[in-house]
Amino acid sequence: MIRRDTLLPDELVAKAREVLDANRAAGRRIATAESCTGGLVAAALTEIAGSSDVFEAGFVTYSNEAKIDMLAVSSDVLETFGAVSVAVAWRMAQAAIEQSSADVAVAITGIAGPGGGTEKKPVGRVVFALAERGANPEKIVADARDFDDSGRGGVRLQAALCALELLMPPSPAEPPADAP
Repeated sequence: MIRRDTLLPDELVAKAREVLDANRAAGRRIATAESCTGGLVAAALTEIAGSSDVFEAGFVTYSNEAKIDMLAVSSDVLETFGAVSVAVAWRMAQAAIEQSSADVAVAITGIAGPGGGTEKKPVGRVVFALAERGANPEKIVADARDFDDSGRGGVRLQAALCALELLMPPSPAEPPADAP
């Protein structure tokens, strides 16, 4: 039997370790709200022993019903903009903050493929949002990215790496996300 210390790709675990170390140094606790990544970001964070002092909670809301029930995403917003939208990702991130004691939360929703894409929302489209406790809720930190269609696993890995990067605290030279 081959024994590995991790089930996940080395680059994902390395990025998760970097995020945990940086947030530990900043005194920040983090949460995730994931859809298309299916908990991959939370899995990467918890792959590292001792992560519980930084990682607070992870919400996996794959279906629209779960987004409505667990994260209070409005059915009107889902019908108007679709699950893969800034509006949905932003609500997911805000709810992760509201339902935990985390200081910062990242949300991920997208189309990993191979099916499900459209001309307006192709396979590989992933929307991210970042929410910080105490930040001005009018200031939305969210963006859509189109990852190359490197297969379902490739899209999910790229999305998880991007989400982890968003969880990095700002450097001392950078103003906080809610600064004017």
